[in-house]
Amino acid sequence: MTDNTRTTDITDTTRVSGVSRDAFVAAFMELHGGLPRQAPGSDATTRHLLSLCGPLPERPRVLDLGCGPGRSALLLAAEAGGAGGAEVTAVDLHRPFLDELATAARSRGLAGRVRTVRADMGALPFPDGSFDLIWAEGSAYVIGFDRALAEWKRLLAPGGTLVLTECEWTVEDPSAGARAFWDPQVALRSTARDVAAAQAAGYRVRGVHLLPDSDWAEYYGPLAERVRTVDASTPARAAARDWTRAELDVRERHGHEYGYTGFVLSPVTAGDSGGDGGRWTARPEAEADRAAVRAVNLAAFDTPLEADLVDALRADASWLPGLSYVAEGPDGSVAAHALLTRCEVDGVPALALAPVAADPALQRSGAGSAVVRALLAAARERGEALVLVLGHPAYYPRFGFVPASRFGIRAPFEVPDGAMMALVLDDGVPVPSGTVEYPDPFGV
Repeated sequence: MTDNTRTTDITDTTRVSGVSRDAFVAAFMELHGGLPRQAPGSDATTRHLLSLCGPLPERPRVLDLGCGPGRSALLLAAEAGGAGGAEVTAVDLHRPFLDELATAARSRGLAGRVRTVRADMGALPFPDGSFDLIWAEGSAYVIGFDRALAEWKRLLAPGGTLVLTECEWTVEDPSAGARAFWDPQVALRSTARDVAAAQAAGYRVRGVHLLPDSDWAEYYGPLAERVRTVDASTPARAAARDWTRAELDVRERHGHEYGYTGFVLSPVTAGDSGGDGGRWTARPEAEADRAAVRAVNLAAFDTPLEADLVDALRADASWLPGLSYVAEGPDGSVAAHALLTRCEVDGVPALALAPVAADPALQRSGAGSAVVRALLAAARERGEALVLVLGHPAYYPRFGFVPASRFGIRAPFEVPDGAMMALVLDDGVPVPSGTVEYPDPFGV
């Protein structure tokens, strides 16, 4: 939380209590001064989101927006890019936070890598293309997720990455108690809607990460202790304390209904097909591709089970014409294949993404990503609402998949929680909960 933050929305309650908005904001920031974090997060989460960014320049130019006291800025200055760390420009409106950061940077020998700037994140004074990485943990909602996506894109250098965290609903139908707190401040959305908004704004989603409950504890633990001991001798301080108590109480009672999600985004450029540089053409499979599809699946996996599964699904009622896609290279050869077939969750129709295969010689070339993105786009255009995949939790979040357990969806057999994932294609359709029922050819 920074000087830009939800204090800008806390007006009605402070008027009722007879405290002016300016007095309340001053007391609110005083209450938060000196705390290690101003939003949910952790060094582990910062490092994980950084790992999803992929390679960075040797000494990347980083912009940390709504930096607060600078926990992320300091880590990025020390660890982003090569051994020399990053050059971080840390922006906030609250001067005491910037002073805290400058002092911490000097004490850690990072003064030469961290520059503090007092500025409004909605009116940033930097030229286009100034930064390789833009970072905003717990601050983008100050100007709004969609506005942040639109306005900050110009600041990214070619190949740059935007990382931000956003508070979202994690249940389909939030309770009245949770909404009573959040709705007057910010219109929370689901991950599916934020992924769709990012894609509509011209970004490729490289990673999605739901922050664990422990990240909330890192923020709320010190804050709760501060609330217990804060000087509430003035009306403004008492109002700030009471409002913060209400925030902590809502989290305790309704914390399972909302959470922070990290997004790693890259602007889509002309000719970009999801990170493959336009090399691959993704299209529905033709009958003439069947032998090549089988060959790719045989080459990609250690056994013929996946290749046999594709053949068996073609003869099954779960097969959906037009939802078997291939990626072909400039020479017309099939480099990758991905398939969606009908499955169910507690009797409600959904899609199963399996298998996904790429020629081993062409893995990490972008062929697999290109075919998956095109296939998911085709499913969305057909009006499908939900896709499920059982796969590597480090790979599929780039397409917007999140743990299926978030929706109460589980595999019909024991799997790690992060391996069973779901992608909501239509946020207007209720997401079912229950056990995934795969077609018979899957043998489960």
